[in-house]
Amino acid sequence: MAHYLVTAQAITDRLAELKERLDAAEIRPLRPFGRALDHALQNARVNEAGLAVWEEEDYCRPPLAMEREAVLDHYFTDLTVKPVRQGEGWREIDSWPSLWQAYAGEQTADDD
Repeated sequence: MAHYLVTAQAITDRLAELKERLDAAEIRPLRPFGRALDHALQNARVNEAGLAVWEEEDYCRPPLAMEREAVLDHYFTDLTVKPVRQGEGWREIDSWPSLWQAYAGEQTADDD
């Protein structure tokens, strides 16, 4: 099993749909990657460039192939992966804002 720090451009007009799917636990049952992907996306962060970032465990070659086909490519573009040791990616991004808090803030600002 490998771990990656994933960076991606969110398709912002689809994030509400993704959040609804996460909140409804729709992604978690997907096999074999659902639990890990659900955890990763629930805890995704935003870097200083406004990109979504999370640590993902993966078994595929190329990395995230199944996850991209089933979920990620619908909600994100320009995915890049960097190999990390388990937990190293989360420690690196721990202080960054939550993707979901940042997205909620954008929605509130746009509504004004």
